[in-house]
Amino acid sequence: MIRELLCPVKKVTPTKMKNLIISMLIVPFFWSCGQNGGGETTAPENTSNEVEQALTPGQEGVNNGESTPNILQVAVGSADHTTLVAAVKAAEQTTALANNGPLTVFAPTNAAFDALPAGTVESLLEPENKMKLISIVQFHAAPGSYDVSQLKDGQSLFVASGHNIKVEVKDDGTYVHGAKILGTVKASNGIVHVVDKVLLPN
Repeated sequence: MIRELLCPVKKVTPTKMKNLIISMLIVPFFWSCGQNGGGETTAPENTSNEVEQALTPGQEGVNNGESTPNILQVAVGSADHTTLVAAVKAAEQTTALANNGPLTVFAPTNAAFDALPAGTVESLLEPENKMKLISIVQFHAAPGSYDVSQLKDGQSLFVASGHNIKVEVKDDGTYVHGAKILGTVKASNGIVHVVDKVLLPN
């Protein structure tokens, strides 16, 4: 698009000009995210359509298809985390999960939410329970970047809700607050650990 603007023999249509402006706005944001990333990228690729369908308009929902996805985009791109994304949206925490970080997020699967008592999720998504939902969402996020190898048995992690959660390393894997880590995805602004239970404050 920039090449087309510099070439005098080609006419720049309003559509092309609009696309150029959009691309110029997007590039600085992803350059910022990339500076905080590192290591091998294992995050799934999100399409812009997937993000637009899952989120309200905002910079945190933009993906150019080339940069490493941030934590929010990793969640949006996972079919197993649609309930988590809905909870993050209702709690208005989307921007927090898309910021530079670093942040470690423990992401319960849809099955983990389904295992809660009947009506729990629906109740939490009600506007009158927003503050409680915010606390629960923040209970799943720890400042800093912690890979599985850095999580030690007996370790206490401070999370964004102001609580501490306990790490347990057992023969069959690593657990946080009683939830087992099923897999790990590296994002541009931290790490996402997929867990089999919803973490709830005691």
